[in-house]
Amino acid sequence: MSNSESLPMLEPETAAPCCPPLTERPLTAEEAERTAKMFKALGDPVRLRLFSLVASHEGGEACVCDISDVGVSQPTVSHHLKKLREAGLLASERRGTWVYYRVEPSVLAAMGQTLGRYSA
Repeated sequence: MSNSESLPMLEPETAAPCCPPLTERPLTAEEAERTAKMFKALGDPVRLRLFSLVASHEGGEACVCDISDVGVSQPTVSHHLKKLREAGLLASERRGTWVYYRVEPSVLAAMGQTLGRYSA
């Protein structure tokens, strides 16, 4: 019998980015702030790599132990994961001594919708 306890998912500090496609209409100031925070978080190569590792991981979630090898120290990985959580891009759950991260499907859908499809 395991003595590890599953904790509830932590909610991102901000709502998942959701804005209309950029080609549909100009963003409001609030939508622009929310979208800029998301893109700023992804603007760092280490964060983008961590986000990609989580998003593409089998089962849709990744243990921090599986994604920490990105060429920076473990405290730096934790810092970048925190920034991704604060931007609403990742959710996390502690299981025993490890933290598992996942990208909510709604976040990926919202990102795709925001960028939209441009037709010339």
